Amino acid sequence: MTHTNDDTKSTTIATVDTDDKPDTVVDDGDTLAAVQPADTPEADGKSASGADDENAPAAEADDDAGTPESDDASPASDDAAQETPEIPQELPVLPVRDVVVFNYMILPLFVGREKSVQAVDAALNGSRYLMVCTQHDEQVDDPTPDDLHHTGTVVMIMRMLKMPDGRIKVLVQGVTRAHVDAFTSEEPHISARVTPMPEVDSGPLTVEQEAMMRTAREQSEKILSLRGISTSEIMSVLNSVDEPGRLADLIAANLRMKVSDAQDILECVDPVARLELVNKQLMKEAEVASMQAKIQSMAREGMDKAQKDYFLREQLKAIRRELGESGNEDEELEELARALDIAKLPRDVRKEADKQLRRLAAMHPDSSEATVTRTYLEWLSELPWRKLSRDRLDIRKAKVILDEDHFGLDKVKDRILEYLSVRKLNPDSKGPILCFAGPPGVGKTSLGRSIARTLGRKFQRISLGGMRDEAEIRGHRRTYIGSMPGRIIQSLKQCGTRNPVIMLDEIDKIGADFRGDPSSALLEVLDPEQNWSFSDHYLNVPFDLSKVMFICTANQLDTIPAPLRDRMEIISIPGYTMQEKVAIARRHLVPRQATSNGLGENEITIGDAAIETLVRGYTREAGLRNLEREIGSVCRKLARRKAEGSKGPFRVTPALTQKLLGAPRFLEDEHEKELLPGVALGLAWTPYGGEVLNVEVSPLKGKGKLILTGQLGDVMKESAQAAVSYARSRAEELDIDPGFAEDRDLHIHVPAGATPKDGPSAGVTLVTALISALTGRPVRSDLCMTGEITLRGRVLPVGGIKEKILAGVARGLKHVVIPAQNAKDLEDVPADLLRRIEVHLASHIDDVLPVAFKPN
Repeated sequence: MTHTNDDTKSTTIATVDTDDKPDTVVDDGDTLAAVQPADTPEADGKSASGADDENAPAAEADDDAGTPESDDASPASDDAAQETPEIPQELPVLPVRDVVVFNYMILPLFVGREKSVQAVDAALNGSRYLMVCTQHDEQVDDPTPDDLHHTGTVVMIMRMLKMPDGRIKVLVQGVTRAHVDAFTSEEPHISARVTPMPEVDSGPLTVEQEAMMRTAREQSEKILSLRGISTSEIMSVLNSVDEPGRLADLIAANLRMKVSDAQDILECVDPVARLELVNKQLMKEAEVASMQAKIQSMAREGMDKAQKDYFLREQLKAIRRELGESGNEDEELEELARALDIAKLPRDVRKEADKQLRRLAAMHPDSSEATVTRTYLEWLSELPWRKLSRDRLDIRKAKVILDEDHFGLDKVKDRILEYLSVRKLNPDSKGPILCFAGPPGVGKTSLGRSIARTLGRKFQRISLGGMRDEAEIRGHRRTYIGSMPGRIIQSLKQCGTRNPVIMLDEIDKIGADFRGDPSSALLEVLDPEQNWSFSDHYLNVPFDLSKVMFICTANQLDTIPAPLRDRMEIISIPGYTMQEKVAIARRHLVPRQATSNGLGENEITIGDAAIETLVRGYTREAGLRNLEREIGSVCRKLARRKAEGSKGPFRVTPALTQKLLGAPRFLEDEHEKELLPGVALGLAWTPYGGEVLNVEVSPLKGKGKLILTGQLGDVMKESAQAAVSYARSRAEELDIDPGFAEDRDLHIHVPAGATPKDGPSAGVTLVTALISALTGRPVRSDLCMTGEITLRGRVLPVGGIKEKILAGVARGLKHVVIPAQNAKDLEDVPADLLRRIEVHLASHIDDVLPVAFKPN
């Protein structure tokens, strides 16, 4: 069990291994490695021959704790043991988790906790002595004096090294046992008044003591023999130690046992009693080792055919390795088993994993089924079954982040902050699934990124546009090579945590065919009452999705199935006003495009007037994508000038904008100053924002036929028929020839015929254009309108009021007619938008006509 090193005159104890007691594991994963042998430290306490803290394996104590991976310990020489060091009365205290330090032993420690680092610094700035005390409970991360044993070991810091990860590595040597008389402080580190407990001189060895020491040596030799370890050198070291206490400490420092048992040995001052405690531990270990040897002998005697086949397979693997063929299957299985241990799978999942691991061990490694099973186990080991990121629920900071990332969108940001506030007050709450609905380019996806940044979570985006295969959500059955989990499980693996922010983009564009309906699969994913046990077809075991924050985006809501829409809270993002677009371009778009095109932020300035020119003349959208493209185009052209030798800075004016980009694609005065009779301007909502539509009616000689052109949907066709019926029913009151339906055909046309148009909002515009055509009175050209009508002339409410008003303002129109029941929707319209257009409320068509035929 020992060996003698004649050159350095130091002693080293070898491992006393116990198979029935595995190494303890610290939560943070740090371990205490082997203690290296060393000679007597130099007088200044800074070095020891035979031990180099920069090269030797280190005893890790992130949070100042470690777990023995190897039981090698090294005492200092006898001269060092006999020295009586001058130890101050008050010392800094270093708590450790699951290791007990004995006298004379030299071992390296990693120190990571702030208080522990302060304690080490205090020791280095003073006497270099530390009081090492073991915690009662190793799970406590921030121990107080009540959490520590009052008996420990005074150690001397021999060397210190700062690590790249912020921790420090110290090489310490046990000097003497000591007892804590009183803890004097807890900040900035724990300090205590200590009383050294010097080794009691047992005097000349008695026959009983000699017998106990011989028993300890024999038990050690027996254990090593049962383990098949060479004992000659080790026993020579043990035989050279002739002090009971020193022999007890030497064996105890290298014997695996519970922390409580080791602490009892440390607290025992009487060397003979201490050796007796060590003997009891050795006897237990010898019994266990004997029983293990007996079991192994019985197993060898009762070896059956399956075991013989196993050994033959092992021999075959060795032969294949010698031939240069694949022969590392056993190593792969061991790696898989270790990975599954680290993953901390739930009990049911681990049961399935162990079953598949046993099946894999019995398969031929080159078979296709082995490949499928191996891939499956890798997926199980790499998923974050228990890993959670900590939420940062600082509402004020969240508001700052949202304001930095997004301009405007006050209602949306308020709803997000409400959501985060509820999560802060009730972390276990099952919040709704948010769905951002609005035109492209309004910032739906970037809002999701901002939420993830606010929470401190990982962000993952899944595009659902065009998805038709249910397996994309639920995964493929594990029946063939190449099968994979669904996109949800893949995203969790990429994030590495069980609570990321996952954005399901374009949820309104999911399709369905013979391969299944992905929207139906999403019902389970987005239901907080079900997704805690989400079952992926590939995994075939439940996975908890309840901690995932799902956010959906959509351009329109009509195509989302009703059951799926019912699981989401819709937050509408209609679009931006001119002022908002200018502010966003100035704060975000211009700096980003300037940097991406090689220009410094100070080398280009685009004034507000130039941005307004870009918005009005070169873009016609609710979002910002085209505006950013145009700004990028301006930056590229200026970058070319810079590359050709022009010196900045460049100031972009409206005139320079037109010179760089050419003639505007959209004209501010695109609408006619005067409309011809039979023409009216209507407003329509599209998934891409509001639009202004021209509605034209032309009466022709005929027999009352109604002609509809312009790609009109069924709803608009019905609105046109209702408009004609209303005009016929009130012909006399409207000064219309009552016989127009018999001797005239009516041709109703909505230009831009290549674009399908449908929706219940064109009735008022159709009636106004029809009356204008039949009476010859022109509709004012600065007026747009929206609303549906009944046969009795009532104006019905419609949706998309903000988007429609936004489109009217963008066209430079001054008046808009909306249904009176939509007055409540004006609260969502920015005040600066309402100042640029006058809103007229109409509950009947009679309220529309005076406004429509009023001179400009």
